[in-house]
Amino acid sequence: MTEPALLEVRDLTRSYRRPRTTLFGPKSEVSALRGVSFDVREGQRFGIVGESGCGKSTLVRLLAALDRPTSGSVSFEGRRIDNLAERDLGFLRSRMQIVFQDPMGSLDPRMRVRDIISEPLGRARDRYDRVAELLEAVDLPADSGRRYPHQFSGGQRQRISIARALAPRPDVLIADEAVSALDVLVRAQILELLADLVQRFDLTLIFVSHDLAVVRNVCDTVAVMRGGEIVEHGAIDQVYDEPEHPYTRELIAAAPSLRAALANLEDRA
Repeated sequence: MTEPALLEVRDLTRSYRRPRTTLFGPKSEVSALRGVSFDVREGQRFGIVGESGCGKSTLVRLLAALDRPTSGSVSFEGRRIDNLAERDLGFLRSRMQIVFQDPMGSLDPRMRVRDIISEPLGRARDRYDRVAELLEAVDLPADSGRRYPHQFSGGQRQRISIARALAPRPDVLIADEAVSALDVLVRAQILELLADLVQRFDLTLIFVSHDLAVVRNVCDTVAVMRGGEIVEHGAIDQVYDEPEHPYTRELIAAAPSLRAALANLEDRA
């Protein structure tokens, strides 16, 4: 018997009103998502890939109940979360965490790293012990907790963001373009780190990217998005080796190999 999905998405749509071009002009809407459906099972590494503007970030916000759909539903462990008030979402906030694209924008520059990472833990007595464990887990020096975000490189700041996301011991980690702003060598290091942490902490991963080659290095399942819709969905090797949709074939043709890029860097060194 198949186990129930951890996350169920059914016929999800999200539309936004456009501003009027004139005072008495007609109202219009733009559709960001149109009829999106899929399941994510516990322990799965689920990739969402597509070009900029295809609806990936909108979908992430709906999965994490940071926004409400126009229609359709999102359920976590069989419980609908898309229609819950914020006060009823406490159980989800600790169990589902997001790592965003821009670590500097998601880290408070006025706070020390140890306080950023321990913020989800409240005033627990052992919170700084937990911070030390997480810094070690993301391969940062033990004294990093005393410093501020601006004192780190972009790759190190992303490691801090990952540590903060892991602090409340979530079940689901969402990486929303988490490596797209990094150079190729640092990107490979962060991808390797994510793969290690997902296995070590028994996480379900939802990995969002515009690069299908990057997704192939991390995920076992992929959904390809275009124009607010999922145009192809399946096991990563099947979709990559035998793509059915023309857009998927375009993405594959346009995506450079991460391994090839790393090989070029090594040859130049």
